[in-house]
Amino acid sequence: MKTFKMKMLIFLAFAMAISLSSAQESTLEFENAESSVQIVKDYVTALQSGDVAKMNQYLSEDAMVYNLGGGRDSLNPKQHREYYTNSTNTYTHSISRDLYLPVKVTNNWNEGEWVLAWGTNTVTNKKNGKVSVIPYHTATIFENGKIKAIHYFYDMSNIMKTQGWTMTPPKE
Repeated sequence: MKTFKMKMLIFLAFAMAISLSSAQESTLEFENAESSVQIVKDYVTALQSGDVAKMNQYLSEDAMVYNLGGGRDSLNPKQHREYYTNSTNTYTHSISRDLYLPVKVTNNWNEGEWVLAWGTNTVTNKKNGKVSVIPYHTATIFENGKIKAIHYFYDMSNIMKTQGWTMTPPKE
């Protein structure tokens, strides 16, 4: 029994050493943290003012925007410009309760310099005045001082309800 316990202890120590050596590392303080946060804030300010061209200037040429608008799963910069041109022509966007967190990740599949953001986008239809309150989260990754990708996360059902859609539960 002592031999078994000793072998298990050695195995456990060995397993922990392997997992610690390959663990993800991250930091909130890195060289480009402040400038990356400022780019995301400027992008949000451009959205609120309806300046789609300025929003797109922060994207790299091969940037991808994911989960925006409930349609396609990804948009390139041209499609992003088209989406937001339509959106800002139809709605005013007002961002509040926003918070920005820069994170640099190394030794993991999501390695890179990120800005995570949370907030509320209050969207008002310019024609009928209907208001949709949209809590959101974005994860933005940077490369060479430009936005390489933005991942949007928000509840589409919340938007649909404020636009008059109803949800019917499935029949048992």
